[in-house]
Amino acid sequence: MSSRVTRSLRRAAAVAAFAGLLGAAPSAAQPITIKMATLVPDGSSWHTILKEVVEKWKTLSGGKVVVRLYAGGVAGDDPEVVRKMRLGTLNAGVLTSVGIGEIDKSVYALGVPMMYDNYDEVYAVLDKMRPGLEASLAEKGYVVLNWVDAGWVHFFAKKPIQKPADLKAAKLFAWAGDPETIEILKSNGFNPVPLPSTEISTALQTGLVEAMGTPPQVAVISQYYVHAPYMTDLDWQLLLGATVVRKEVWNKIPADLQGPLLEAAREGGRKLQAEIRSSVQSDIEAMKKRGLTVVPVDAKTKAEWRQTAEAFYPKIRGPIVPAAAFDQALKLRDEVRAGKLAPKP
Repeated sequence: MSSRVTRSLRRAAAVAAFAGLLGAAPSAAQPITIKMATLVPDGSSWHTILKEVVEKWKTLSGGKVVVRLYAGGVAGDDPEVVRKMRLGTLNAGVLTSVGIGEIDKSVYALGVPMMYDNYDEVYAVLDKMRPGLEASLAEKGYVVLNWVDAGWVHFFAKKPIQKPADLKAAKLFAWAGDPETIEILKSNGFNPVPLPSTEISTALQTGLVEAMGTPPQVAVISQYYVHAPYMTDLDWQLLLGATVVRKEVWNKIPADLQGPLLEAAREGGRKLQAEIRSSVQSDIEAMKKRGLTVVPVDAKTKAEWRQTAEAFYPKIRGPIVPAAAFDQALKLRDEVRAGKLAPKP
């Protein structure tokens, strides 16, 4: 083979190799896409805050990290979102405790009915339990970006619900896929109707469900109060939640970007918290102007509700809330009430 031919072949091979490198470059530069789902309604103020975080992530990463946000339950309710994360069709979720509980039930210790009297108690306990909770979730393949809540759950119903007996007489919404809770409700005289949360509106309209527990802010955003125009003036439990992302996707993000993105998510969580806490009274007033009736609960009746809630404790400790988490949360709550423990400012 002549030297001229040999040189030509080498040159052709070099050009081909260089072209191959050029061809590989766009693939290497592709952004990391995170598919995130939430029940937060599209177009709500909460959705706006989430979109701000999404845009901030894109800016901070220089377009290297892109979040596709699926809002309004289009990807299913929380248990379905967790199932899709496990399958890999979704990568992240803004979840209530029901969703987080699909991964680790210990989170339910922060939402035990009437165990806590105010935000300070819940968040002081969460502050102490958070390292263990986040470590457990990490072991199961999830990174916690922030902890949030949707406010205090109240009962919304088609008829006034003042006493526990009133609620027992109503068809009560219960999350589908949670047979232990459904059986506990039945054993305590309640009439649960298990459904996906995405079917609540239709169930209220048709009468399949007559009562449900939800924060006022969720009731106004989702318009539940239109078909359930009576709200019980009782803080039943705090609807805690968190934003989580699959660890294998998070680990693809360059290490120097993870810190700024995490802080942006936490800042968004703080903004969401502030929005929720500041809007609760105005949201209730807005619903009252559109026909909502607030059902008062006096001290004696509140004690009756507390007694009803505490009757659940022996049954949920273990089957619903892991015993160790339940006991730890109760101990920490008692320390808050004794002045030995306070939430971080």
